[in-house]
Parts: sequence; C-alpha cells; structure tokens
Amino acid sequence: MYVKLILRNARRSIGDYLIYIVTLTLCVAMFYAFLSITSSYYKPEIGAQFDLSLLGNNMKAAICVITLLLLFLIRYVNQFMIYRKQKEFAIQTIMGMEQKLTARLFFFETLIMGGAALLIGCLLGGLLAQLITAMQLSSMGYPYRIIWTLYPDTLFLTAVFFLVSFVGIGLFNIRTIRKIKVIDMLQADKVNETLKKSRWIYGIIYLFALFLLMVLAAGISKRYFYFDPRLPGLVHVMFAANIGAPALGLMLVVLFPAGRLLRKKMDITVLTGCLLAADLLLIVSAASVPILQQKYSLALGKGTINLYAMFILAEIGFAVCAFMYLTGNLVERKKKNRQWACREENLFFLGQIQTKLRTTTKTMTLICLTLMVSIGLFLSIPALVGWASGYLEERAVFDIRMASTYNRTEKVEELPDTGYGFVTDFLEEEGIAVADDCTLSVYFPREELFYNRMKSDFPVLAVSLSDYNHLRRMVGLDAVSLEEGIFTTQWRSTASEEEVEAFLDGHPSVETDAGTRRPAPDKAHHAGISENVYNLYTDVIYVFPDSVCGKLLAAERQRYINTAEPVPYETCARLEALFGETLPTDINRDGVIYLIRTRSMEVSDTTTGIFILKTSMTYAAVVLFIICFTILALQQLLDGSRYSYRFGVLRKLGVEDTRINRLIFRQLAFWFGLPVCMAAAGAAIFAVYFFRTISVQISAYVGTGKLMVQVGAVVVILSVLLACYFISTWILFRRQVFE
Repeated sequence: MYVKLILRNARRSIGDYLIYIVTLTLCVAMFYAFLSITSSYYKPEIGAQFDLSLLGNNMKAAICVITLLLLFLIRYVNQFMIYRKQKEFAIQTIMGMEQKLTARLFFFETLIMGGAALLIGCLLGGLLAQLITAMQLSSMGYPYRIIWTLYPDTLFLTAVFFLVSFVGIGLFNIRTIRKIKVIDMLQADKVNETLKKSRWIYGIIYLFALFLLMVLAAGISKRYFYFDPRLPGLVHVMFAANIGAPALGLMLVVLFPAGRLLRKKMDITVLTGCLLAADLLLIVSAASVPILQQKYSLALGKGTINLYAMFILAEIGFAVCAFMYLTGNLVERKKKNRQWACREENLFFLGQIQTKLRTTTKTMTLICLTLMVSIGLFLSIPALVGWASGYLEERAVFDIRMASTYNRTEKVEELPDTGYGFVTDFLEEEGIAVADDCTLSVYFPREELFYNRMKSDFPVLAVSLSDYNHLRRMVGLDAVSLEEGIFTTQWRSTASEEEVEAFLDGHPSVETDAGTRRPAPDKAHHAGISENVYNLYTDVIYVFPDSVCGKLLAAERQRYINTAEPVPYETCARLEALFGETLPTDINRDGVIYLIRTRSMEVSDTTTGIFILKTSMTYAAVVLFIICFTILALQQLLDGSRYSYRFGVLRKLGVEDTRINRLIFRQLAFWFGLPVCMAAAGAAIFAVYFFRTISVQISAYVGTGKLMVQVGAVVVILSVLLACYFISTWILFRRQVFE
C-alpha cells in the first residue's frame, strides 16, 4: 500500500519536483562527464607521443574537491522541497498518519526522483563526456568523431556517490520533518520572516582592519619610491595612497569603539560607508601598480605584483560586502523620496525589497562573492590557457634539444665541450631517423664576463651566424647575412618594442675579444628558435660572424635535433633517463649542469596540464555558477508562494494584472541584477588587473584581439545562462502568484 502511495505521490508531484530533478540531473551529468576522463576505459587514439596517466590522477583529485560543493546545492534544493510540501505533510498527519511515516514516505519519494535524475544525468553526462574528449583532442591537434559511450567504472562511482548523498540527505530530511509542528506546516506560507539585527558586518570590518595592517606594512616597505625625485608624480601618488588609505581606514576602525565607550553615537553604516570610500581608493592605487611598474620599470621586488593581486582581491571582496550591507540604507533613502515612492506601486515594491534585504543580506553577499569567483574563473581561463599554449609552441620547437649551463661553474677550464654523442648512438639503436641536427656553442663576447654572475646584470651571450642560420632553417625561416664588424640580435617573443629599443640605444656597439662590433641595419629578430639559446635573466642574444666567434670563449654547448617522425613518449622517457645517467642534471650541484627536453614529453605533459587546468577551472566555475543561480531562483520561488497573498491584496484593490506582472519583473530584476552587477564589476576589475599584469605574455602568446573575442564569447554565454534562469524563475513566480 505504501509503495503505491509513494509512486502515486511521486507522479502527482512531478511538477513540484521539476526543479529538484533538473538540478540533480545537471549535477550528475557534470560529475560523470568530468570523472569519465579518469576512467580506465578512457583510451582515445592519440598516438604514442602522448601519455594520459597524469591526466587521470590529477583530474580525479580536482573533481573530488569541487564536487563537495554539489552536496551543499543538493541539500538546499531538498530544503526547498520540504517547504513546498509542508501543507501536504500536515494534511496527512491530521488524517491519522504518523509524522515519522510521513517523513519516510517523503524520503522514498525523493529517492525515486533522485534515481530518475541519476539515470538521466548519466545518459546526458555520457554525451557531455564526448564533447570534453573532443575538446581535449582538438588541443592536441587530433580530430575526433563523437561516439556516445558509457564507462562502467565511472558509472559505478557516480551511482555510489550520489546514492550515498541522497540517502544521507534523506535521513537528515526525516529528522527535520519529524521536528516540525503540524500548525507550523499549515501556516508555513503565511509566516513572516523574522527580522534580526545583522551583526556580520562587524566581523567583516575587523577582518578588514587586519588586512589594512598588511597593506600599510607593504606600503611602508616601499616608501623609498615616494621620496625618489627621479620618479614622476603618478608613482608618488600611488605609493602615498598605499600608505595613506590604509592608515585612514585603521584610524576609523580604532575611533569607532572609542566613540561607543564615550557614549557618542556612531552608526555602523557611517563607518562602513567611510571604509568603503577608503577601500575604493586602495583598489585604484593597487590596480595602478602593474601599470606604473611596466611603464617606469620599477624595481618593486620579487612577488610584489602577486602580493598586490591578493590585496586587490581582498579589497574587492570588502567592497562587495560593504555595498551589499549599505543597499538597505539606499533603499530606505529612496523610500523617503515621497514624490517617487508614492507613484504607482513603487511603495509596495520598495517595501518588498526592504523587508527581504533585512533577512537575506548575508546570503546575498555570499552569493555575490561566489558568483564573482565564478565569473573571474570564466574570464581567466582564455588568458591562462592561451598563454600556456602559446608558450609551448615557442618552447617545443625542436624534437630534441640539449643544453648546458655555466652559472655554477667556478673555473674556465670546466666549461663544457661535448657533442652529446651518446644521444646519436641511442637514436640509431631505436631506429629513429634524424632529419636535421645542429650542435653549437654559445659564447661570451669577452672572457672577463665569465665572472659576472649578478642577476640584474647577467651578460648577454652570442652565437655564430652559421649556427644561427642553421637553427632558422630547422624552423623554416630564411637565413640572414652579416658583414664583418657587424652584429645583430635575436629576442624572445615576450620582449616588447620598448625593451628592444632601450637595449639597442644603450648598446650602440659591442666590445668583444675580437674587436668592437656595430649593429646591422636589421638589428633585431624575433623568430622563435628555442628558449635555451638565451642566457638566464636575459631576453636577447648577439649574433656575430663566424670569424668573430672563433676568437671567443665558449660558455655553453647546445644541440638541436629534428627527427623524421614523432618520437614515441616512452622512447623519450628512456632517452631522458639515459641523459640523466650520463651527464649531471641536478640544478643544485656545483659545476656544469646539463638539461634535455624532448618535444613529445613536453607537449604531452604540458598539454595534459593545460587540459587539467582548463577543465578543472571550467568545472569549478560552472558548479559555482549553477549553485548561485539555483539558490537565487529558489529564494524567489519561495517568496512567490510566501508572498502570493500580498499580490492578491493588490488584485483585490483593483491593480491590473499587467501592472502586477511588471511589478514582479522589477522585483526579480532587482534580486538577480544586484548580485550579478556587483559580481561582474568586481570580476571585471580583477580581470583588468590580471590582464595588465600579464599583458606582455598575452601580446606574445595569445594576441589581444583573440583574447577579447574569447572573453566576449564567455560574456555572451554567461548572459544567455542568466537569461534562462531569470525567465524560468519569472514564469514560475507568476504562476504561483496567479494560481
């Protein structure tokens, strides 16, 4: 009998459970799709030069951490369902059914619906997994034909995880339902929300005060920039703000409790507003740090830019908290504008907003902050992935490359002079044909530069013209020519035009052990020929005629090989192991240190890392996005059922349905728009700071235009998702009001 009752209730309540089923289906689909990449049955045809073992292990760890957030969402949706069915629970109890039995019936109802969501989600996740695989293979340069399939181990893990979650949350629901009184169930939609004086802002303010101490300490540590007369006024203003703004904020926080002790009224809202103003000044000053650092080449020290990135995140977070807390006061001021408030239904609208703000400010603030993180992740993905992919293209130019470093060598006699002959023997034994091979030396312009080991003034090394042209030929570039007494330069792609011009202006000639050299008419080249050519801490290398290099001291020995066919991943692993056994590769030892890089291993490991980064960030961003908007939607639907009688009063007073529809639209637009606008503004500020910090890398590896197109696509997708959530909530809200 109870089984029939459960099934009948489940069928009759399918409309109420729609949000529940859709939410769970999305959670299951995402979990299965991303987890499928770690399956032992996941074996896409990618060739022998790739290894996916790193992918599975790291993705599994990332998914497990992020998926914990889904439990919170599932729990929240269950609370929504309990609220929607409270009247039904009360009627069943009045008719003689024990409350614990009612709770158990609800448990099995939700379990059935959860099972349905699990089945649909796995099927949908199978399709989504193929899309993720197609995205992965496209990043590796392989075509992919979507074939729908399911992986047994992933199905098992998904089913176990969600069934355990459903049972655990269901048992908690039983306990919750049994504790609710029947009278409270009957009056659930008529109970006004309890207005409690919110004190969470006090904790935020005092945490912000501790943060201001850190900002003040950082500003004081850079005070010498403020007194440097060589720097322009903008730099002085920036560092003055980094000291003055936190000092002002700390003074306000200290005076607040002192004023309370003296029995002088000091409203917390006034303090919050003043701190918000100081915080906005800090945001501007912190955001200007990377701009001024790049423009004036400020020696801020290692990690300063990252430190101010953390500062700006905290400052944006406080700005969001402060503004959300002050929103109620802004609504109150708007309400006092009688001319506007008394027009049409504005007073009713403001009353609705003000009442809700008093009870949900903290929740809305958390949603706003979480949404800001989600949007920030979405905006950061194109830049980070593009940077890593572009850098890989420049770094992995040759199939095999070997190099040595002299930095920890104390004697000139210890400098390397090897041709890496054992690598040739290894390739012959493995049957790997060599298409092109270049062994070269990198030289000191003057022998005395061997003893210059200062990081800020590391010597620029040189390569012979024949070796340079050989490398250019191996990467498909035309050769260059030099006359006697002439030199040219080769630069990293990340070097800006300003850096190149400043270097060449400061080096109108080069003193060598073979005489003075003048720059060639074509004195700068930016072709990607391998990062190992350059010395540590320098972005440039000289190119001298062969006759000059024959008289110079060789600093390093390098070799570059292109093979006829891609070298398998396992073969590269054996080669790198042999290289480490033959030559010293420990960077912490003294003497000459050698290194080897193979294209197959580098491309495989880097591509896998890029894919892990992209998928884990995307998964986290999507999960946070869904959590935020699901909670927002459910909050409004709860209000729709709770406040439907208020709108009914308006209808009885003669307000037309079209005006009520407009009022509902305005109300929902406010609750969706407030956190979205604040989150978007905060994410945009940090994105600008982040993009500016890595502007050189973006220009070199991504392209500003391409990045803007990708960011625009992300904004469009998020806008469409927002519109879907908003329209769905609006339709369901109207249905509740007018039913």
